[in-house]
Amino acid sequence: MPDNIFGEKSFEQTDQEKGFNLSLPTRVIGQDVEGNLFDEKTSLSYISHQGSSFWLMTPTSIGHDLKLIIDLPPKLVQDQKLKLMIKGKVIFVEAATDQIPKQRVSIKFENKYVIQNDD
Repeated sequence: MPDNIFGEKSFEQTDQEKGFNLSLPTRVIGQDVEGNLFDEKTSLSYISHQGSSFWLMTPTSIGHDLKLIIDLPPKLVQDQKLKLMIKGKVIFVEAATDQIPKQRVSIKFENKYVIQNDD
């Protein structure tokens, strides 16, 4: 495994995981590698019923808890502005490199989620 890969596998790499490659606006809230709170806007690259993957500028580590606030597509929710809020634990990190300044992160979701109006 390359030196910049940490954890087992990302969700995109697992053959048995069925999900979607979706680019949805997402806000990620959690702790960085130094324990400081961060709040970063990004986009999902993959989502399934068990977890998701996305790119972050803020370094985080395996085992950290993150909260995602995902903008749901208006067509999916009858033209309403709804957000999916879900928490998960980091299970995979592909560290940033000189060529790619962001790290790819995969989290495994908790069972609880909330869908809320954006008003």
